[in-house]
Amino acid sequence: MFEWITATLAGKILATAAVSAIPVIELRGGIPFGVYHGLPIWLSYAVSVFGNMLPIPFILWFLKRIFNWMKSFEKLGLIVQKLEEKGHIKGQKVIKYRKLGLFILVAIPLPGTGAWTGALVATVLEMPWKEALPMIFLGVLAAGFLVTGITFGFTSIF
Repeated sequence: MFEWITATLAGKILATAAVSAIPVIELRGGIPFGVYHGLPIWLSYAVSVFGNMLPIPFILWFLKRIFNWMKSFEKLGLIVQKLEEKGHIKGQKVIKYRKLGLFILVAIPLPGTGAWTGALVATVLEMPWKEALPMIFLGVLAAGFLVTGITFGFTSIF
């Protein structure tokens, strides 16, 4: 299916970035995907970090407005309510440590964590994007380091 995309270096890079931008999968799937398709580990890491971070500024800047618009529709409002509840639940851990808590939430490469969840939590907690974005970025860098080390061995990073 992806063979025509992953036949060239540019295609492999674009596909890896795209996989890393998908919620839930993020760079936890992007890094192994890139390496599987022949990218060097360091390039797969870099492209996955880029792909994972690509939607985050937009989420931080526009999610509140999108949620407010969605609330004007009954069924969409229910989805927003569930997402905001998830953000508040995850946010309870972040509130205590604020920026460090957001970093840790993003850096731990487990289901229910990551950049998308971090951006949701930051939005629900009304953290300024200038405060949230650097912490999410640092968390993505750390998560990528952990995913690469756990998947391919920490010696492969150096």
